Amino acid sequence: MNLAEKFRADRLRDVLAEFAVLGDVKEHLTGPVVTTFVFEPQAGTRTTRVLGMANEIAQALGVSAVRLQLAAGRSTLIIEGLCASVRDKAILRGLDLTVRSGEVHAIMGPNGAGKSTLSHVLMGKSGYDITAGSVTLDGVDLLALAPHERAHAGLFLAMQYPTEVPGVSIEELLTEALVAAGRGGSDVHAALRAEAGRIEFDERFLDRSLNVDFSGGEKKRNETLQLAVLRPKFAILDELDSGLDVDALRLCSRRVEAATQETGLGVIAITHYKRLLDELRPDFVHVLAKGVIQRTGGPELAEELERTGYAQWIEPHMVETPVHLAGFGDDPFADPFA
Repeated sequence: MNLAEKFRADRLRDVLAEFAVLGDVKEHLTGPVVTTFVFEPQAGTRTTRVLGMANEIAQALGVSAVRLQLAAGRSTLIIEGLCASVRDKAILRGLDLTVRSGEVHAIMGPNGAGKSTLSHVLMGKSGYDITAGSVTLDGVDLLALAPHERAHAGLFLAMQYPTEVPGVSIEELLTEALVAAGRGGSDVHAALRAEAGRIEFDERFLDRSLNVDFSGGEKKRNETLQLAVLRPKFAILDELDSGLDVDALRLCSRRVEAATQETGLGVIAITHYKRLLDELRPDFVHVLAKGVIQRTGGPELAEELERTGYAQWIEPHMVETPVHLAGFGDDPFADPFA
């Protein structure tokens, strides 16, 4: 830490002590707007109380926003020089990105820039050729794993177009997912209903076939619900805001934001619009165009893009190549409108 960071870390201990919360600041991360403290409470301290004090601490420290994370379970997702193509057409051209526990990275950019390709490649969608680069989660080579193994390692994809699964309820799906990951599934029933309440998701959908006859907004709430129950290390949100009205967007984005503090969730949020980032506070905003990250900034970059658009990064005839695979179930991430 530099002197300014050490002062704030010491001041944080004093502020927490005023609230009878004792512990140690293990790390201090200063983003463009959000200041993140990694905090290790003393034995017996109620961690939920610590995590709920962000607004009071920000005011006391004189910073715009504070995110508190617990020291346990810190993880890192590292993407280095990632290149991917479809039918010899290069889409990702050397992409680099590092995401740590509790961080929110927003990825914005024009259509055809490679945003959805990035989410598909990270999660293991077939049909893409990885020609260079690496992706590791806590040192584990994700590119060497099947999609379900990447999920077990701690990666989650909230899909842009969630798939309908007739005959399987969300409770059955999540129970099997947790059992397969060796985490048990006995408490799924209670967890589902608690999380449904947090995002105002009607419980009658919990017993219905997954996403069958759901509206676009209901499917996106369902994705958020799955994320909350599964508690992954990192979540990729592929246009979570599409199909959501203002109220649903607020509830879903706040739930993801809460997960960054409650469980240290790291987030890659792919979006075209700033409105998602009004509640899900980004530490970093990246512009993805021509297959690489062209520019990085804070939340102010999203505001700038809202005004100016992406004209300076658009190539003529820039179109992201869809991948079509025959047969039901061959492509669990397929876009039905592609």
